[in-house]
Parts: sequence; C-alpha cells; structure tokens
Amino acid sequence: MEFETNYHINVNGNGNTKINGNGNTKDSGIGNCNSNDIHHRHTNGHHHNNDHAVYEANQVIVATVNQPKSIKARLQAGDCLYGMSFLSFCPTMVEIAGWSGYDFVILDLEHGFGGISEGLRCIHALTAANTPVIVRVPELSHVWVKKVLDLGPQGIIFPLVDGPQSAKKAVSYCRYPPNGVRGVATPIVRASRFGIDESYAKKYEKDLLILCQVETAEAVENVEGIAAVDGVDGIMVGPLDLSASVGCMHDPRNEKVKEMMRKIESTVLGMKRKEGGGPYLAGFAMPFDGPDQFRSRGYKLIRGVTDVGLFKNACVGDVSKFNMNKKRVVNGEY
Repeated sequence: MEFETNYHINVNGNGNTKINGNGNTKDSGIGNCNSNDIHHRHTNGHHHNNDHAVYEANQVIVATVNQPKSIKARLQAGDCLYGMSFLSFCPTMVEIAGWSGYDFVILDLEHGFGGISEGLRCIHALTAANTPVIVRVPELSHVWVKKVLDLGPQGIIFPLVDGPQSAKKAVSYCRYPPNGVRGVATPIVRASRFGIDESYAKKYEKDLLILCQVETAEAVENVEGIAAVDGVDGIMVGPLDLSASVGCMHDPRNEKVKEMMRKIESTVLGMKRKEGGGPYLAGFAMPFDGPDQFRSRGYKLIRGVTDVGLFKNACVGDVSKFNMNKKRVVNGEY
C-alpha cells in the first residue's frame, strides 16, 4: 500500500506555523512542540512510521497524518485495483476484509441491508484497516448523496445512469454551490473531520471518485456521452442488469450481453483521457467472467466478490465436505 502525507491545519489566533513532511517546524516566535513517533502495522504487513505532531500556542494546532494514497490517485498512476462488495454491513467482517489487503471495499446501499448508521460503523472499521471505501447509493437522489458524502468515503457509485443528463445531475449532487447542490455542513460532518480539516471543501473533489453505472440498453447507447460528462471518473459495468434489460436475466452469458459489454469497453477505452485522469472502466466480475479476464480487457477497478456470496460458498462447501466424509465413513472408506 502506498502512502502520502496529508496536512491538517486549524488556526485560531495569531502567528504562523509551518510543518514539512519530516515533522520539522518553522515557528514565528511562538509555541513549543511535543512530537511522538508512532509505529503501527498496515494491511501489507510492513511497519510504517506516522509522525503525529501537535503544536499549541495561542490556540494554534497543526497535525500531520500519513494516509494511503486515494483510490483516484492510484488510478491516475495506472494501478489496477481489486475489491469486494458488502451487503451485510457487519463491521467485524468488513474490517477483516480491510486487513486482508483489498484495495477498496464497496458498501452497497442499493442491494445491501444497511443504511447510513450501519454504513458509518463499517467505515470506522475500514478506516482502522486503512482501506478506502466506495459507497453505492440506492438511487439518484441528492438526499442520499449528501448523507453518504458527509461520511467521508473516497468514491461513490450511481446506479441506473441512462444518459448524460442523469450523469450531470449525479455530479451536481457531489459538488457544493455554485458548481452543484450539495448541502453544506462542513463544520460538523465526518468527511471534514468534524470541522478540524478546514480545507476539506476546497480539496475533496480532487480525491472523490465518481462512477456511473451503465446497466441498460439505453445507457449502452449513451455511454460515450455519460463518460464525457465533466466530473464523471469512470463507467461501472453491471452484467446482470444489462442481461435483464435485454430479456436475458437468467442468461448473462448471452451473446447480446457480451456485445453490449464489448461496446462499453471499446468506447470508454477509446476516449480521450480527461485532464484529471479517466474515464476508467470499472466492473463487477462474475464467476464465468472473472477478475483476471476483466483486467486483461482494460478494467482498472474490479469488484471481485460479495461478502454474502463468499460466506455462502464457504458454508455450502463446508457442509458438502462434511456430508461427503460422513458418507465415506458409512461406506467403510475411512
């Protein structure tokens, strides 16, 4: 996992304090420094040093925290990222996923069992494991987007985006006025560290990944227009919904679905890169069309499994193994 240093400054009073990436300070004749070198373990098993320094003088507070590079920054650097979706909203299970080394975790508010409160507990768990969070909202709703973004995820997925106008609306829900309609509560929300990070409103757009999910035949026809919308970072491909949209819900391997996916892939990959990177291809891998196949076709953000599916398969396999062994005992094979 790659790390970068972020600086969070809260100044109430007179005087200027500057801090560099080594934890050194230049003070304007004020304040004393107490610095602790804190060591802790991250998901890749290596130790990293976090220099947490707090300076107090005339109510001047400066803190530095080492954090993983954002999902968006890693995509801009050319990385291919692999993650999983969570529907159960179980903080313990989601923390295990974080420590296991996934590049990101998607909290699925569209099909999952949790809401904002349950999502917050999962975000706390993933933050402890230094694992970025993407949230899929249930619908194109400024109320849902406002609540989700105030929690501080690194990415958001909009389902059922069928055209450029829907994509523009989605982006506007993520932007503060005058560029959008997101409600302002920066002094009190988790995304801004409850107001401690006073620069949040100015910088969050740089790191927020906005994905539009293309999952109907109409959206496939409009995919270039959707991906070209300013603020849209990538197209999320949902094979199951694509198959349902053309009457093949129980046959996602149908040639019609493959043809639509090929059109999405060739269109997005053939587009001119935006100034801030993207548009990127993102997708939900399937048992018959796995993560490695997605990667070979140019996808840069790949959701491999769901927590429910993974646990179901483990349970079914465990019971099957026991019953098979029991049968062997009865037949005298052991």
